[in-house]
Amino acid sequence: MEAFNLLPVYKVENDCIISMQGDVTVAFKLSLPEIFSLSTAEYEAYHQGWVKAIRLLPVHSVFHKQDWFMQDRYRADFENVERSAASGFLSRSSERFFNEREFLSHECFVFLTKKPAGRKLSSSAYSNILRKSIVPPSSIDRSLVSDFIDVCGQFRQVLEDTGFVRMEGLGNDDLASTANAAGLIERYCFLLGKDEASMIGDIQVKDGLKVGDKHLQLFTFADTVDLPSLCGSRINYDKYSSDRTKFSLGFATPLGQLLDCNHIYNQYVFIGDAQLTLKRLEAKKLRLQSLSGYSRENAISRDAVNDFLNEAIAAQRLPVKAHFNVLTWTGESVESRNRAGGSRGRLEVGSRSSGAAEVKNMVSAAMAKMDAIAKLETAGAPQVWFAGLPGNEADFPMNDTFDTFLEQATCFFNQESSYQSSLSPFGIRFGDRLSGRPVHVDISDEPMRLGWITNRSKFVCSPSGAGKSFLLNHMLRSYYEQGAHCVVVDIGHSYRGLCDLVGGYYFTYTEENPVSFNPFFLGDGEVLDTEKRESIKTLLLALWKKDEEGYRRSEYVAISNALTMYYAFLDSNADVFPCFNSFYEFLMSEYLQVLEDGKVKEKDFDVSNFLYVLNPYYHGGEFDYLLNAKQNLDMLHERFVVFELDNIKDHPILFPVVTLVIMEMILSKMRKLKGVRKVVLIEEAWKAIARQGMAEYVQYLFKTMRKFFGEPIVVTQEIEDVISSPIVKNAIINNSDCKILLDQSKYQNKFDQIQELLGLTEKDKALILSLNKANDPKRKYKECAVILGSGHTKVYRVEVSLEEYYTYTTEEKEKVLVQEYAARFGGMQKGIEALAEEIRSRGG
Repeated sequence: MEAFNLLPVYKVENDCIISMQGDVTVAFKLSLPEIFSLSTAEYEAYHQGWVKAIRLLPVHSVFHKQDWFMQDRYRADFENVERSAASGFLSRSSERFFNEREFLSHECFVFLTKKPAGRKLSSSAYSNILRKSIVPPSSIDRSLVSDFIDVCGQFRQVLEDTGFVRMEGLGNDDLASTANAAGLIERYCFLLGKDEASMIGDIQVKDGLKVGDKHLQLFTFADTVDLPSLCGSRINYDKYSSDRTKFSLGFATPLGQLLDCNHIYNQYVFIGDAQLTLKRLEAKKLRLQSLSGYSRENAISRDAVNDFLNEAIAAQRLPVKAHFNVLTWTGESVESRNRAGGSRGRLEVGSRSSGAAEVKNMVSAAMAKMDAIAKLETAGAPQVWFAGLPGNEADFPMNDTFDTFLEQATCFFNQESSYQSSLSPFGIRFGDRLSGRPVHVDISDEPMRLGWITNRSKFVCSPSGAGKSFLLNHMLRSYYEQGAHCVVVDIGHSYRGLCDLVGGYYFTYTEENPVSFNPFFLGDGEVLDTEKRESIKTLLLALWKKDEEGYRRSEYVAISNALTMYYAFLDSNADVFPCFNSFYEFLMSEYLQVLEDGKVKEKDFDVSNFLYVLNPYYHGGEFDYLLNAKQNLDMLHERFVVFELDNIKDHPILFPVVTLVIMEMILSKMRKLKGVRKVVLIEEAWKAIARQGMAEYVQYLFKTMRKFFGEPIVVTQEIEDVISSPIVKNAIINNSDCKILLDQSKYQNKFDQIQELLGLTEKDKALILSLNKANDPKRKYKECAVILGSGHTKVYRVEVSLEEYYTYTTEEKEKVLVQEYAARFGGMQKGIEALAEEIRSRGG
């Protein structure tokens, strides 16, 4: 018999599938919530959304949800990796590292089918020749079809209003094949992946299902005896749960993302006439009542039917018929398929498993997690498989369904999808929590556009050893490669490797090479504006007066006038280099003449005291290097600057001066670089800054930078710092809409304090305390929780290539090794490349 005589689909038109029997099917593609992102309350609300939407469907309709899970591999995109930046090679190394990374891709479709009211199967007693029409009258009634399409629109609206699901209507080309792409109907027939080219294969139903070279197995939920005794919208996921938190997962997720093999999960709900169903069950109860005296089983069945009827009436439940099945397939390995010129690298299950026996064990184990028993269909498998063809839902063999309520049936729906990359052009590469597949994540611009956050400020809390340095180095490198200006205030030399790699400025204090600045220098195109003037005056007053000393208004005005005269002097004396030395000499010569002329009275400005106190910063003084730098002068246009304060954090003179210079530079970048992203990362140095009376600056920074396209990031290690510091509590946390937390397991017994302080929800708490609980032992990575505003929390992997690892490492032994290789091979990049290649060649 020819194929078109078997295919139940008559035509695809007007974005609908019309079957040979006159059934009308409307198809949608769904975007589901990402796995590990919903709370207990959200699962319940999500579940109720499905119930409300399906209740809209008319009598004699079929709801069919079809989730495709296919093994795939990440394909590196080397062409779009930026090569111009010095750190571009890290992006390339990351692409190589993740290339061919295995993961499970997911697609979800929903088919809504309306069966004609007079639909009957043909027979000799009711031949087509006796019919007025081959198809039932309702199939050619335009108003009835139009009404059903309207109901489908209402179904979509109700489901999208939950906020958990996005739906996209599938058109003719999506359903029926085109010259360039296989449609969904063809894809189901031949089990083709989303990007696979059309390939026709033989379909065999004798001695087991086989499509081309794929051997199919069908596992069903078709008998209430094999179903779990209890079901719900969610279950506890023990791997991520703790003594204090229960981690929620969708009830049917073990048959979705957690079932790591090629499979399709079909979920059917058949909407019949509720009154007829209840009437049928009443008759069944009476029969069982009359037979209950002969068998205890009949008495138990009678009570079960009676309970079902009571619940249907009392709770206004909708009785439906349901069916759920898992279709799996195994085939040749990807290696042999590639040798044969196969499907562009599509990964078959054979590359990771031994075949049908192992897949059967995997499905059985997954169903056991739901407290259900897997049934391997054999005799009825072809009919069930064929009914899964889009548009053929109405021909499902009803003997393979069971009676239940809609609320219970929807518990068996797959609720989640895999992690999705953001479409935003700006972002960071993180890893999918399940497989580590790279995902592009925007934690700055997109959340602002969506209204999740009102500022880009970030607060990072990470105990020692939790992966903080790798996360923040990775963030800074991503921001830098995308054009941002990065300023880091650090204690601990965590960013030396990245700074050297990108050719940035690294300011640190050593006896041999003390840190030096030049706040008096004006770069090309820079003028002595009010901001520059104020920053120099603030610096000079800080050098002159102690913290507890105030200054008179006359002294402030005198210094301001002195600066104006100094820069006028520079304009007329081009050979004089602007620095503190020349300013000091100007005061001793030109400005003293002004005093002698009586233009400034000595009681208003004690210039002798001023010169005496500032003498240590002049040529020959103890700190003459500090404000007279002749290199690294143009800080405004330098895109990566690190200030390492470890050696001077307790110095009573150097630390306040350096801090003021840093402030001036950050403020200058903030106000003068229009339309350029500015990132200011303050590591543990914030504690030293606050101790030195600079707390107001940190507060100002967090409140103001958002207006200038800025992102202040503050990092702390100890929870006690968060709790005890009013600076962190009042200024930083309250003005940070993005919070990033790493492994907090050591604080889980006192996490309630942190939860209250940071304003975390129970969902946030469960996600944070699940960090690193079930990491893949074969891979090296740490997890982080990103909290954006309220209700948008996600956990990601921070996994890096070998080149990135040696760039970011803070281990002293490894840093020394990197420096040795950099010296040997003539540069940081070449040294890291050589070191990584050597380690890989040793199998490290």
